[in-house]
Amino acid sequence: MSTLAFRNVDASPDDPVSEWPQEAIQTALERGGLSHWRRLAKAIRAEPWGPVARQVEEVLTYSRPYGVAAAIERIHARAREATEASERRAVAAEIGQLIDDSGLSRAEFSSRIGTSASRLSTYVNGKVTPSAALLVRMRRTACGRWVGISTGVAPDSDDVELAETLLRLTPEERLRGLRRYAHLHELAQEQR
Repeated sequence: MSTLAFRNVDASPDDPVSEWPQEAIQTALERGGLSHWRRLAKAIRAEPWGPVARQVEEVLTYSRPYGVAAAIERIHARAREATEASERRAVAAEIGQLIDDSGLSRAEFSSRIGTSASRLSTYVNGKVTPSAALLVRMRRTACGRWVGISTGVAPDSDDVELAETLLRLTPEERLRGLRRYAHLHELAQEQR
């Protein structure tokens, strides 16, 4: 690494960049070398909305080191775009899993959540990301199918509690829990 010194801060250029205060980040951008900028870029890529990325973003509002500012801003923009694309793919995959877990056809599922089959397809393909409220509705629909909750019928309070608990689980944990619940429910019915 090139020689870089931080003044008036309790941090060293050798410390992890996550421990650098904003003044140190400014110094690294203005007077640091390629090795320092790479470390900042790595931290930004790891967490595009994290503390280091936010501090770099703030510094670049008042300090524009020639060449470095534009390069770091491109890295920042690309990291955020890549993260958002990954998140859209994760949401799309979850929606596909919810449809599968529900046991409903796509047409039935879309009808139950109050949308069209073509709009549901855009969610499954990741072209459009649903609102948080609609995603919760999808989760409830997937769980409701398994625990016997249907529209127009007052749900059993135990079923509602179970469905709310299931919403906090991962899809794999939810499926295992639903299968276990269905098995226990069958055993209880047989004992009656």
